[in-house]
Amino acid sequence: MNVPTLIAVLIIAAIFIWIVAVQVTNRRKGKGGCSCGCSNCGMSDVCHKK
Repeated sequence: MNVPTLIAVLIIAAIFIWIVAVQVTNRRKGKGGCSCGCSNCGMSDVCHKK
């Protein structure tokens, strides 16, 4: 594996890890994943357990 390929793979991996971390953080804060509101969502019980 040459250096440019390794750098590209590391950048893509860092972006993927960042996206997953943001999703986990939002989930822990109680924010939904779709950002369309929970009033009419059929899955609101999954996101916001009572």
